Amino acid sequence: MKSVKTVLAVISSAAIFIIAPAAIAEESPGLMNVNISNVAKDIAKNINVDVSQIPKTVQIRVGLAAQVCNVAADVLADRHRSGVGSCTAEITTAELDQTVLGQVKGITR
Repeated sequence: MKSVKTVLAVISSAAIFIIAPAAIAEESPGLMNVNISNVAKDIAKNINVDVSQIPKTVQIRVGLAAQVCNVAADVLADRHRSGVGSCTAEITTAELDQTVLGQVKGITR
């Protein structure tokens, strides 16, 4: 009897860990690929690195992508859900600069 309860507990726990990430993913639109080549020089200047160290694309949250790509967040969220999760940055922000800096530091280590 004890082993049956243990097996059922393990199966229930496994089901929760399988279902929960899917539910969370539906609530959160996640990250988008953003082409930053148009603003790479500005970012490089802002974070004090050579422009050659700036990646062509970065993954950032949808809200920030909407801001730097000058596209409504709901439009980008819809694109992301339909599998077209990318845009091209028209401007940079302090948050984008810091995100890129983090990626550059990760790449150069």
